Amino acid sequence: MAKYTYDSIMSELKSGLYKPVYYLMGEEGYFTDRITDYIVDNALTDIEKDFNLTVFYGLDTDIDTIVTAAKRFPMMAERQVIVVREAQMLKNIDSLLYYLQSPQPTTVLVFAHKNGAIDKRKKVATELERTGVVLDSKKMRDDQLPAFINGYLREKGLVADNKSVLMMRESIGADLSRLASEIDKLAIALPAGSQNITPELVEEHIGISKEYNNFELQNALVNKDILKANKIVQYFARNPKKNPIQMTLALLFGFFSNVMMCYYAPEKSEKGVADFLGLRSAWGVGDYIKAMRNYKPMHVMEILHLIRLADAQSKGAEGPQVPDGEIMRELLYKILH
Repeated sequence: MAKYTYDSIMSELKSGLYKPVYYLMGEEGYFTDRITDYIVDNALTDIEKDFNLTVFYGLDTDIDTIVTAAKRFPMMAERQVIVVREAQMLKNIDSLLYYLQSPQPTTVLVFAHKNGAIDKRKKVATELERTGVVLDSKKMRDDQLPAFINGYLREKGLVADNKSVLMMRESIGADLSRLASEIDKLAIALPAGSQNITPELVEEHIGISKEYNNFELQNALVNKDILKANKIVQYFARNPKKNPIQMTLALLFGFFSNVMMCYYAPEKSEKGVADFLGLRSAWGVGDYIKAMRNYKPMHVMEILHLIRLADAQSKGAEGPQVPDGEIMRELLYKILH
């Protein structure tokens, strides 16, 4: 059986196809919430919800109660919807096995399991996959976030340039719920009739400098712009709380790790490199290719080693404690010279 993704599930739901059981779980609760909310909002009319929508909470219920409710027939509606929030708190989930072997076809039963997943070795997990829809959402990697941000912007009828997208990624990180919330705020802040998210708007409402941020630092390193890179690091040293060194080092390590992998790509075009790295699009791959031209493979290997040493030094593992600004200035010098 093909594995379900958030997009494939939403595509089915928007076409009006509802399955008898959904088990939504994983590290990324955003997708669990979006699917659950869509079913609650769209599977029933407002009038039908009065008699055919039931919400349980895992800590306050049990499988027998849920199954009894699921076996009921809907009242004056095509279906009923039962949602079990905080499903990770349910005890004796194995007892669901008997219901799964013959689920009520007029019931849409949704389990919203946060911060983890059901034990896939259990028989009930196998039966869930056979009978219904199982989604196991993983945390997004940094390189996947721009595609998510752009997708959410499209949903809202908005557009943003690359710099604005990367500023949002850097400021907020992989907290998808907060990313969506911040984009909603930016939409409200837009001038009437405008659809364009700009770096200035991101700077004003999310609080990240459009000139002094990790994206601009990465860009300066890619282009070997020594003056710009040093200006950014000096700004970071003056504002350490807004620009923690561990976040900067993690982003730089991820970037140069991908550059190192790019040397092994059989095809060095943007599409070839994107396919080799397993990226869904070639968005942002241009920086990797430019870095390959400006840095030799052995230098990139040395850069990765230097970033590891800087990280250890920032945590006090390499001798006396050194100010973060000094660590970054020394790292920058060694990368660029």
